[in-house]
Amino acid sequence: MSIWVIIPISLPVFTITGIWVVYAMALYNQHVCPVDNWLYNQSCEEKLSLQRGPELCCTLDNVPLISKCGTLPPESCFFSLICSTGSFMVILIGLLRYAHVIEKHQNCVLNTAGLSTGWICAAGLIMVGNFQAIISL
Repeated sequence: MSIWVIIPISLPVFTITGIWVVYAMALYNQHVCPVDNWLYNQSCEEKLSLQRGPELCCTLDNVPLISKCGTLPPESCFFSLICSTGSFMVILIGLLRYAHVIEKHQNCVLNTAGLSTGWICAAGLIMVGNFQAIISL
């Protein structure tokens, strides 16, 4: 068995774990509300970062979306690292798959389309990870 088998397995393990770590960092820094808080209010007196105690008044701006969790520092740095590393792994997995298929079936249009589609997705992931924008509704 080849050691290259570890790369496709480690991609989802690494990225899913990393996204949960980013969420935990954003929750610890009170940049987002907990997932189990389903009561969002439009009129809270204080910002989330100024509130203390077990009961937090959350607005729709504090919904724990992936992009919201990775917007503010310090979790934005870790989010960017996860996205960049994940996109590199997608590029590597796509290239290894392309080489494997081309070895078995010579030149195939679907194989080339799969490689280019994977690299386009990886480029999009790099853009998401490195150019986070704070969007207020």
